[in-house]
Amino acid sequence: MLLPEDVEDYRDFMWRRDPERRVEDINSAERFIEDVGFCAVLTDSRHPGPSLYVAVCGRRDAHMPRNVQKDPESSLTWTIKDEVMRRGRLFYGKVLRGHSTFIAPRLIPFFNALWGTPHNMERKVLSKDAQTILKVLRAEWEMGTSDLRQASGISERGRFNRAVDQLQRILRIIPTNALYEPSFTYLWSIPEARFHEEMKVVVGREEALREIARTYLLGAGMTLRGELARVTGLSAPDAGLGNWALVDEGFAERLGPGVYRLKQLSA
Repeated sequence: MLLPEDVEDYRDFMWRRDPERRVEDINSAERFIEDVGFCAVLTDSRHPGPSLYVAVCGRRDAHMPRNVQKDPESSLTWTIKDEVMRRGRLFYGKVLRGHSTFIAPRLIPFFNALWGTPHNMERKVLSKDAQTILKVLRAEWEMGTSDLRQASGISERGRFNRAVDQLQRILRIIPTNALYEPSFTYLWSIPEARFHEEMKVVVGREEALREIARTYLLGAGMTLRGELARVTGLSAPDAGLGNWALVDEGFAERLGPGVYRLKQLSA
């Protein structure tokens, strides 16, 4: 099923797929992310959902080239990503489907409710390596990659990266800076260091599903069957529960199985 042209036009506006509204610097990037609520960083038009890279390109058909080092749009996206991460107003980490993701602070409680892990479940969910890294970071608050590997006793790069990725997916650690001299490294911290109040908020799973679905539909205008699940990694039943809650409150209308449209676009 193809999207109607008025919905594509709506996405052009909201997702900055327009040369006149493209993202060009850290300030326009932060406004874009706040507007859409959450987005991937380096996905292109072959993947559904809002993307910082596509917003930097400012067009619907943005394709990430194979040689990204020589591509000015890819380079600008990477630079802006580092600047936004460094400034710390927005949550950044490998969250949705393990992809680099930016999240507006207002949505952190809902993401934490769906993808986070309660403290009393960490031993059951996390690998031993991930538990060790998390223990070190909670004690030290912020560390570079090399120091963190040494303090955790995990010298093997692959093991360390797998543990760090697992912790990012459940919103337990975040990169806070990228340093390129004398060699490339990330600084790591825990989300509470930047988003203490947001991480304390407790919401129910049903509310979280509804608000994630609301945020996506506000940016997309209309969702096709399975789209919300593909973008977020939610199961199809969970994505359906979120969308149906929007129909029940009159925020969206159901056009067919798995197809939902923002009510205000139908007016």
